This record gives sequence, structure tokens and C-alpha cells, in this order.
Amino acid sequence: MATLQAQDFLERSPLYRRHAGASLGRLGESSIVAHYGEYDESAQLQRCALIDLTNLARVGFRGAQAAEYLGGRGFALPEAPNRALTQGDGGHVARLSQTEYLLLGSLRDAGSRIAGEETAWQLGEGGNYLLPRQDSHAWLLLTGEHIAAVMAKLCGVDLSAGTFPVGAVAQTSAARINVIVVNLPEGELPCFHILCDRASLDYFWGALLDAMDEFGGKPAGIDALL
Repeated sequence: MATLQAQDFLERSPLYRRHAGASLGRLGESSIVAHYGEYDESAQLQRCALIDLTNLARVGFRGAQAAEYLGGRGFALPEAPNRALTQGDGGHVARLSQTEYLLLGSLRDAGSRIAGEETAWQLGEGGNYLLPRQDSHAWLLLTGEHIAAVMAKLCGVDLSAGTFPVGAVAQTSAARINVIVVNLPEGELPCFHILCDRASLDYFWGALLDAMDEFGGKPAGIDALL
């Protein structure tokens, strides 16, 4: 079987140059790093790892009737702002304000449910508005036992377990750029889902890897998650 290359896809992550040499997988017409093949990535995830999920689907909704709309579409919604819930299909919903929600796709279906929600939405009379997030926000997954210590080197907000429990959302800055940090594990694996400005992704990836170095942190692919 031929090895997939970044140029084989219609959509590439802004980090495709940094992923040179990695084995790529397919997410629809876009690419994702499957594995690097240089070390035990399952063990790496438990210690300290960084995964690029930028090509996995995500979308936002805002408005007075956004909760009613999403509930009708089968989503479980957080009861308060700055909280998040994992869905039965492995996706996630973060509530960013009283009337704004961010939906993060699941690797189990390659993000197809969330991509379908964006396609299916139509403007109506109700107060519910689509917020495309695929091109505005990049998405990284920071995993392992040292995630709070890594973020402490970049962010002034205390993201330790005592003050930032599972299900918490922080809208703050890290490495001098605006970020959304969502504390939701993948199974038993501690994880911070971090969304940042897509145009700043290359810089932020480097800043995170530098902060992770003290803890033996390395980039990883999605194969170790599945």
C-alpha cells in the first residue's frame, strides 16, 4: 500500500510541514497524523503528548434558541456556561456563554456527525445562528499526567485538577494568544482540548512542545487513541 502524503489531500493541517515523515490517515478529504512510528505512542499519551486534531470537524451555534435546537438534535448540553460534556458518540459540547455552544467532532465517526450538523443548519425565524469554526479555530489535544504543569508554563490561569476539574472550560490566553481550554478526558486518559486561532497554530504548536520538553513530551498520532 502506498504511503499517504500531505499533497494527496484536498485539505491539509497548517502544521503539515511539521508532520513530515509521519504516517497519515484520512478524514474524508483531509489528512490527520496516524502515528510517527518512532516510539511507543500509547505510553507517550499517558505521560505527555500533543495531537493535531485541526482537521476534525467542529462548529458553533449561538442564539436564544440554540439550546432548544441542539437538544432537539439529540445533544446533551451543559447546564451552565464554561462547562462541557462528552456525548455518547465520543464527541463533545462546550457551553461558552449563556447562548453559545461549541461542538467538537468524534474520531469514532471521523467527525461526520458534526460536519453534518453544519451542512444541515438553515437560517429560520428562531434565534439560532451557525458559527463556522473549521477555518477560524485550530484544535490540539494535550494528553497525559503533566497537562496542567505544561499549561502552567504558558497560561496565567490555574488549570490544576483542584480548580479546573473535568468538564471545566477556560476562555483565556496561553503563550500570548487567545485559547479555549476544555478539560474532558478520552476514556481514562487526561486531556485538554485546546482551540486557538488557526493562523497562530504553527507558533502555538512550537510553544507547547517547548513547554512539554521538561516532561518528556512528544507529538503523537490518533492511532494510539483508538
